[in-house]
Amino acid sequence: MTLILDGKKLSREVEEQLKATIDKNLGLVGRPPGLAVIRVGEDPASAVYVSNKEKACKRTGILTFGEHLEKNISEDALIKKINELNQNINVDGILLQLPLPEGLKVGPLLASIHPDKDADGLHTFNLGRLLKGEGGPRSCTPAGIMKLLKHHNIELKGKRAVVIGRSILVGKPMALMLEAANATVTVAHSHTKDICSLTKQADILVVAAGKPKMIGAEHIKTGAVVIDVGIHRLQDNQEKPRLCGDVKTEEITEIAHAITPVPGGVGPMTVSMLLVNTVNSWKQHCGLS
Repeated sequence: MTLILDGKKLSREVEEQLKATIDKNLGLVGRPPGLAVIRVGEDPASAVYVSNKEKACKRTGILTFGEHLEKNISEDALIKKINELNQNINVDGILLQLPLPEGLKVGPLLASIHPDKDADGLHTFNLGRLLKGEGGPRSCTPAGIMKLLKHHNIELKGKRAVVIGRSILVGKPMALMLEAANATVTVAHSHTKDICSLTKQADILVVAAGKPKMIGAEHIKTGAVVIDVGIHRLQDNQEKPRLCGDVKTEEITEIAHAITPVPGGVGPMTVSMLLVNTVNSWKQHCGLS
């Protein structure tokens, strides 16, 4: 029987642990952790994601400093806003919600976030820390996947892992984390030829291609662990909108050893790791172990 890697259930456990940590130390430091989420423009998906993150903060006792800015804000004005949050002693984590409106460059804006307040783990300094195996905030989605695998006692040492996608959000840090866990890692992308020959070798397959239902039964090795990072809203002519991932889950349930559901798999764990990064920064800023 295929194992369902339930990220929603595990994320609740993580939130409970974080809440206990905050409650235990709140009297010692005199303030709760603080997370600032910056949303620019009116992207509807971003609005939902930010709302989910703020609700998770409320459940765990993290104070939120929401910033919803106009889409025509200049890069300089946005950097100034980020610098204000860098200087705010009550803010332990800063998240710039992506994607940004046209005309704003992601690189300089992420670089303007102080590395120790980088709640999303995307600052160049923190990606370098990951590369070198040093401590620091970790990219949320890959970190959530690693926690999900560990929670279900899925062995990575010596396993063949294939990651589809090479973004700094998922693909690149995911490959580094799997490699650090002693898996042998291959990264595939849009220019990879005969991708099926690679995925059929994978004991661990992480799919972050951004293409709905790209991976089917013909791509999966029997007994593989399949992590579906994608989430898409599909609507056929006579059907209500429904969510799906990058994987044709219905085709692989009898082939794979374990799979993540969409929704309820990787998504909740991404939010949980955002909270973990924020609480870790809070502990560091307040001199806690």
